[in-house]
This record gives sequence, C-alpha cells and structure tokens, in this order.
Amino acid sequence: MDAKDILGLPKNSFPPQEKKSRPPKESQRKPDGISREVYALTGGLAPLMPAVDSSQLKRRPPPDEKVAWQWLGFTSSARKDNLHLYHWVRVVNGVPPTGDYSFAKYNKSVDITRYTDEEYEKYLTDPRWTKEETDQLFDLCEQFDLRFIVIADRFPSSRTLEELKDRYYSVSRALLIARNPSSVDIAAHPLLKEPYNISRDVERKRAMSLVLSQTRQQEQRDEEVLAEAKRIAQSRIPAKVSQESEMAVAPNAGVEVTERTIPGETVSPPPSNAQHPLIPVPPPLSTENASTLASLRILRVYLRTYALEQMLQAASSTAGLRTIKRVEQTLQDLGVNLKPRVPTKAVCAEHLELRKEILTLLNLQKQLQYKEAEGLPFREGSFTETPGTPKVGSSFIWSL
Repeated sequence: MDAKDILGLPKNSFPPQEKKSRPPKESQRKPDGISREVYALTGGLAPLMPAVDSSQLKRRPPPDEKVAWQWLGFTSSARKDNLHLYHWVRVVNGVPPTGDYSFAKYNKSVDITRYTDEEYEKYLTDPRWTKEETDQLFDLCEQFDLRFIVIADRFPSSRTLEELKDRYYSVSRALLIARNPSSVDIAAHPLLKEPYNISRDVERKRAMSLVLSQTRQQEQRDEEVLAEAKRIAQSRIPAKVSQESEMAVAPNAGVEVTERTIPGETVSPPPSNAQHPLIPVPPPLSTENASTLASLRILRVYLRTYALEQMLQAASSTAGLRTIKRVEQTLQDLGVNLKPRVPTKAVCAEHLELRKEILTLLNLQKQLQYKEAEGLPFREGSFTETPGTPKVGSSFIWSL
C-alpha cells in the first residue's frame, strides 16, 4: 500500500512525461598529426596564428639525408666588432650552412646626413648652438637611430627634447637645400614638404598634458558645458529657420517657372496687360534639415562620418532635382570634385559655400532670362503680335 492507495487515486493518474531528446553533438574529428592532449587544450578552436600544415608534421626526411645538429660558431654582419658566437645548427649530410647570420637582415639603421667643416661654416652656423654640440647631437642620432627620448637623456648639456629635434631637422634641411640647387628635385622631400615646427610641438604637448592632468570633476564640468551649448544651439534653430525662409523668398522668385523650360525652347512672356502669374515659393528649410545642419556643425571629426552627405542633402533640400544636377554639372565644368577627397571641416565648409554660390548664380541667370523674355516685345515693337507666340529668331537658347 502506498500514498495513492490511501488517497484513492489511480496509479496511472499522471501521464508519463516525454523526455526531450537532446540534439546530437557534432563530432569533431581530431586532425592528423596532432596529439590528443594538444587538441584537447585548444578545445577544437582555430588557432590565432597560422599553423603548420598537418601534412608537414609527420613528414619524414628522405632516406638519403642524414640530419644532425652541431654546435658551430658564427659571425653577424650587423656587428662591427667581429664578435664570434656559437649556436646549434641543423647540418644535412655533414655540410654546414654557409652565408650570413639569418637575423642580420633585421638590423636596420637610419641614414644620418653628415656635413663637412666648410659646409658648417657656410650654411649651418647658429648663435644658439656650437659646432661641438651639433657634432655630439649627430653622433647620438646615429648611435640611437633618432630615438630623441634616449638622445635627450644622453645629451651632455641641458637641452630640451624639442630643441634637439629642431636643431637636427633644421641642419638636415639646410644641407638638403645646399646640396640640391634645383628645388624641383627636392620639392616632395618630407623635410621640405612637412618641416618640423617647434612652437606647434610645444603647444601640442602642453595641451596634451592639460587634458591628461584633468580630474574627473573637470571632465564632468566640460561635458556639462558642451551639453548646455548644444541645448542653446537647438533652441536657436526655429528662429534661424524662419529668418532663412524669409530671406530665401526674394532670390528664389521665378525659379519654378523657368525650371520647366527645356533647352532650345522659347520662353513666352506674359501679356502686358495681364497680371504676373503667381510664382510658387520653394518650401522653407524644414526643422529636421535645420537640426541636422546644426548637429553637424558641432562635429569635430569629418573623415569617417556621413557628415558631408547629410550636409549636402540638408543644404539642397529646397532645390529641385534638375537644379541639383545643373549644380553638379557646373562643378564638373570647373574641375571640382563632387565630393572632396579630404572632407575636413574647413574643406566641407568651403565646398558647401561654393555650391550655394553656384545655386545663387543659376537662380540669377534664370531670373535674367525671364526678364529678357518679358521685355522682348517692347524692344522689337511688335505690339500687334500675340505675346505668347514670339518670333522664331528671338528664341532664347538655354545657356546653362
């Protein structure tokens, strides 16, 4: 008797629960040539570094090769003291390997320009530096491969790191100019193309030290100031949008009427006694586009963002598709890329300013064409003819 008999419950009152079948694990076969212990340590994952092909792990040498390891001496061409060292070398059939030390090719040195006494007296004299100090500087530069941190630590006199760099690069630049009279051959040299600026380097390090020495409270205050500046910029957007929309009404008059004109067709002036047709005003800059422009102006980095495309879309939102194509055609005629190759903040600002000026020029040309078509009947004196059907010879050719 059990609990079910006491409670009067049937023994099979609860149906048996079906056991969920576990998905079969994918069996990973151990690659050939790798021991089971090493494969278990990797967990079956791919190695971070490229491994040797498994076919090469158990490759046996040919039967006619006799491989032995010998303790042999060697010299390295990277050393100038002719030091004789020893290491284990793989010798095949009793023939030791010949040639230079295999790691000597990694000994790279900087080519330091040297000067003569005559060149120093003629081109390199500086009242702040003596010839002995300059000689010591160039000797240390050659010894430590232009590692100026180490050079400043080893330099005997009290010179700053920036002064040492400025003296070395100024001497090298003066020697380069003196030994190459033709400036065309050395115009692309880094010493002339990007000369060392000691004042900029000092200011850069000073600014970096100020940033690195900030406390957490100072960083929070800076973030609060930036957030407040962004909030103020956002609050000024509606007033600026309304002001720009009012200013855009006058220069954009007549744009939509002449937009429909096809090249080669005649622009028909309205009758003299009729009122001028209502010219649709392009919609003002929307709040979304204005907020996009305002948010993009806060950006400091332009190279890896979509800031330029968003700014172009926001700036040309009021123009038609044909007008945008004509602006791009004008840029191509002027030899200007449609998108700057180096879209920094200054380059993007100049590019947008150029697009705005081209758009203004196109609008003025359209208005001029409209006014000329309107005054054409008065110049020819044909008051009896229908204003809507001017002469064929007086048709205006689209000049854009």
